[in-house]
Formats: sequence, C-alpha cells, structure tokens
Amino acid sequence: MSEKNKNYYALLMAGGVGSRFWPVSVESYPKQFHDMLGTGETLLQKTFHRLAKLVPEDQILVLTNSKYNALVKEQIPQIAQKNIVLESAMRNTAPCILLSALKVEKENPDAVMIVAPSDAWIEDEDAFVCDLQIAFDASQEEDVITTLGIKPTFPNTGYGYINYDQSDSAFAKAVKRFTEKPDYPTAKQFVESGDYLWNAGMFIWSAQTVLNGFKAHLPEMYTLFANGIPVYNTPDEQAFINQYYPDAENISIDYGIMEKHKQVKVVPATFDWNDLGTWGSLYEKMDKDQDENAIINAKVITSNTSGTIIRTERDKVVVVDGLKDYIIVEKEDVLVIVPKSKEQDIKEIRNAVQSKFGSNLG
Repeated sequence: MSEKNKNYYALLMAGGVGSRFWPVSVESYPKQFHDMLGTGETLLQKTFHRLAKLVPEDQILVLTNSKYNALVKEQIPQIAQKNIVLESAMRNTAPCILLSALKVEKENPDAVMIVAPSDAWIEDEDAFVCDLQIAFDASQEEDVITTLGIKPTFPNTGYGYINYDQSDSAFAKAVKRFTEKPDYPTAKQFVESGDYLWNAGMFIWSAQTVLNGFKAHLPEMYTLFANGIPVYNTPDEQAFINQYYPDAENISIDYGIMEKHKQVKVVPATFDWNDLGTWGSLYEKMDKDQDENAIINAKVITSNTSGTIIRTERDKVVVVDGLKDYIIVEKEDVLVIVPKSKEQDIKEIRNAVQSKFGSNLG
C-alpha cells in the first residue's frame, strides 16, 4: 500500500431494496446482490472491486441493513465484520454516513473517503479511478466536499442536478447549487445551458470535513452518534447501533449536508455512468441483437419484436411475437410483461400483485 492510499476509505451504500427491478429484486434479495447484466459479478461485487483499484480492500465499508449481513459476507468473503455497518432501522443516507464517518475517523483521523452507491454501472473503470484520484486530492488538500458529476445526455427528471462554474480552471470545479429531480421543462433548460451535471450520489471528503458538516447542520444527529465513539470498531458496536439508530432523523445527505455546505466542488466525470434504477436503464446498458432486443439468460426466438428486454431464469426458451419496447421479466413464480413506458409503475404493480396474491411474491 502506498503512503497516500493508507488514508483512503470507501463507504459502499448497499441497503436499498431496488423495488423498480421487481420481480428479480425483492426485499429479501435486492438488486445489488444480483448479477443484473449477466457479467458474472453482482453489482455489489463489481462496485467493491472497482473501488479496490484505489482504496485498500480492508478500508472499504459496506453500509447495509442488518437483514443483508449474510449476503454481504457471502459475496465479499474477504470483508471483516467490523467493516459491515448494519442499520437496525430503515433510514435515509445521512445517519449511516455519519455513523461510518465516526468509525473511520476513530481508526484514522487523516482519512479521506468516498461514499458510493452499490448499484451504478461504470464501463470505463480506469477513467473512474483517475477522476476519483482528483477528487481525493482536492478533499485532502482543502476543507471541501467533492462530488463526481455526470454530463447529462438527455433531460432526465429522475436525477438531481449540479449547477457548477464552468469557468473554474481547476479539475474540481466550484458548485453553485444542487437541484433535486426537476420537472421536464426545467431539466431540458438545465441540459441546454451546459452548466449542469447529473448528481451521481458519489461524495468525497475528509473525515474531519464531513463530521464538521454534521456538527454544524445536523447537531442532534451528531450528538446521538458521537455517544457511541467509545464502542465503535469493537464487539459492543452493534448493540449501540441497535438501541440508538432508530432515533436518528430520516434525512438524506443531500438535504442534510450537501445543500448547506459552503465549500462544495465537482469533478466532471470522464467516465460513462448509469444508475441502473429501472429496467429501461438496464436495457440501455445491454448489448442488443439485430432488432435492438436485450436478452439476459434466456434463449429466444423473436418475430416482429424490437426494443424489448427479456430476462428469465437461465437457459429458459422464450418465444415472443409482435411486441415493441416491452419489459419481459421472469423470476420463479412471477412473470411480468409491461411496456417500457410503464417502467416507473413497477413498484405499484408489485404492490397490486402482493395485495391480490400475497406478500410472498416479493
């Protein structure tokens, strides 16, 4: 390990349930633990190995729900139990990030860290490592929070946007403001202006900087978790989390810290990125056949069918005739066939199925 890398840490967020990828992603086995693209690695494994290109493996923490502890250990067998941060209640991103930052700061007061979601797809991992190095350098040298921003390719209303200073000559450029998920006309205006990047939810900061941010902007939460400093990284840690974590405010790091912090910078990413939030976003990343169909696991015969994603149990034979721009997904005793235009309704479809046929269906 180089002298520089010994201070690098990563917080890998892996607690979501990925409800828009139902029926493959279910609460007991969410999407981050699946090989969604058929690459041979789950999204969690892929993200862990990508971060390990710059961050020492034993300094990567996985933040997840207590019910997924066994899944994390099964998929990343080299991870120490103390590096699996187990939430005892479903909360937003701020509480688990604060808890992890306190654990890391106790171990290494000079730490700089990245917070990264476990379910994003990044093709060019070498470019990611280069951009992350720039962000680490900026966060180590100054009292700033740095984020990685993605150049938007269309007016997506499902992402947050970062307004930044294009004239800033530094690699890590000054951020003017954050905007949460705008409506379509606003998103279109943002993209056309060229002054906005997508917020990919990847934040880089020193442990001292982010903890100071919590002291200033979420003091009650800081006090709650600071009480656990004596037991962090010890066998008594989980008992403290189980008792006090449910008392934490349910708030995102974006609202709680990022939008209020005075010194925020963004590195415009040189890598491609997809947050893999829906079946449609997964379709965009898949290789396609001559009719622009994306096939995962299945053996297919198609006729008059195009722009469709088909995912089944491995080696199932599927015959499709006369569908355009559809999602066809099978998992055990559930088969879903819906237009891609309805991909945002998958969560509601799941709820309707559970209501009619029982909650054991995801």
